[in-house]
Amino acid sequence: MDPGIPDIEFNISDVVVSTAGHDKGKLFYVIGTEAPYLLLANGKDRTLEKPKRKKRTHARKVLRSETRVAAKLIAGDKVLNSELRRDLAYLSRDMQGTT
Repeated sequence: MDPGIPDIEFNISDVVVSTAGHDKGKLFYVIGTEAPYLLLANGKDRTLEKPKRKKRTHARKVLRSETRVAAKLIAGDKVLNSELRRDLAYLSRDMQGTT
């Protein structure tokens, strides 16, 4: 790992926000990791069947989600894209402070 880049630990089910690229500012669930990359899905643009590969340095961890979807991802149970969309929409509204 490059000594100038902090080694941030990303786990499956973490919620991250993209910090670079055309998807900058969007929320994603981490559904897997591959060496320097994260596999991200939001259920809409990036589905579970076709996740986005993004470098770790281009994502910022927002929070460790304690939702039912997060528990399913950790357990390896089947998760639907609609569940991801609903969960991320709720978290986005919650982060903005609106109800």
